[in-house]
Amino acid sequence: MAGRVLRRAAKAAAAGFLHYSGARKAMAAYRRSQSGGRRILIVSYHRVVSDFTGELQRSIPGLLISQETFRRHLEQAHAAGFELASLGDAVDVMAGRRAAKKDLFVVTFDDGYRDVYRYAYPVLKQMGVPAITYLPTAFINTDKRFNHDRLFHLLRRVQERRFRPDYATMPGPSVELLGPILTGQKTTSAALDDFIGEHPTRVLTGIIDALEQQLGGGADLLPEQGDVMNWDEVRQMARDGFEFGAHTLGHTVLTLEPTAVVEKEILESKQTIEREVGVQVKDFAYCNGWYSDEMIRVLSQNGFRSGVTTEDLPNRVGGDPFTLKRKVMWENFSLGMMGDYSSSLTVCQFDDCFGVLGMSHPVLGRRPHVLSQATGTTNVLVQEAAAAEAVLARATPVEVVDVTAPVIVTDPRVAAAVTGAQVVVAPNVALAPEAAKPEELQ
Repeated sequence: MAGRVLRRAAKAAAAGFLHYSGARKAMAAYRRSQSGGRRILIVSYHRVVSDFTGELQRSIPGLLISQETFRRHLEQAHAAGFELASLGDAVDVMAGRRAAKKDLFVVTFDDGYRDVYRYAYPVLKQMGVPAITYLPTAFINTDKRFNHDRLFHLLRRVQERRFRPDYATMPGPSVELLGPILTGQKTTSAALDDFIGEHPTRVLTGIIDALEQQLGGGADLLPEQGDVMNWDEVRQMARDGFEFGAHTLGHTVLTLEPTAVVEKEILESKQTIEREVGVQVKDFAYCNGWYSDEMIRVLSQNGFRSGVTTEDLPNRVGGDPFTLKRKVMWENFSLGMMGDYSSSLTVCQFDDCFGVLGMSHPVLGRRPHVLSQATGTTNVLVQEAAAAEAVLARATPVEVVDVTAPVIVTDPRVAAAVTGAQVVVAPNVALAPEAAKPEELQ
């Protein structure tokens, strides 16, 4: 806690100096030059809420921003000289099909939370700001909650009740999630973020089912908050010109799934939105921000024009539209030393001053593709042809086997893609290469 407070104070103080000294504008000019003449800032939000303080007591903090702070973000981006543009405009500028007179600021929302319809949509409509929302379509028009929200809620109940889970009746990786939380090594949010990126959906649902059973069941184990839009609400926003993109069917981290699942999750989510809303879907958001060459291949061959990550890095003119970088924003990114809204801190976030100074640590989203098969607790990692031996050396204990063994690779497209590569089998070991760890929530 003290460390987070000190980091916030340091950033607020640095932002004040950079803003009022003029150094911020110099850094913005530097980023503009690096980006090919125009900055293309794509920002990501999840939930826009009316009562941030109240919602903070029961929800994942990093998903929240108050309606008032969200409005001020848009006003401040405009005042800082950005053009508040659509994602299509940004892709066209990156591809050289359109010349931009100003730097671009693009608003995106992940997951289709109903809060966006209730509190962001009216602000966007009033201000005439375009935006795109990425929908995990199996949740739209249902009462279901996302696995990350359900797990967060259950983990809070475990802590409140001082409950000691019985790991013997839970999926093997459960201790990797609960251990650091119950021992105070990680916050619940940070532990969840790490865990969800490393384990497939079936492991998450297994832990949810086990915890609900051990806690005795009951309505209080399902979070009230975190409801998603219905199709009527989506259609109303679409009629007002707001765009929608695909975000899988079940909010699935696809780098952990076989090619057949990747294709189903991407294509059926696209087709569902097109059928329900009557619009063409051309854009995709990678769940957890993680993507692979295999996922990009599926997108590019099926009518998509872009894929957005959560890599907090500059977009460059001429860059790959399937690895668009985004800055994920939430309430505390705009809070100054005294806990109130800081204009200087917010605009320094937009201008990536802390990235220029090396004070932020982006998490890279590109991953090797892990094919989860029906082999007990075994993970199968397909290394693409250029994979470094150093990656394999970190994944121990391992057994290297022939890539053509049918028990491991059954999809001929995968076998063809990894000719000359290796498949590594590692029981009970998560094999994805490590990336820079995100800072804990401030």
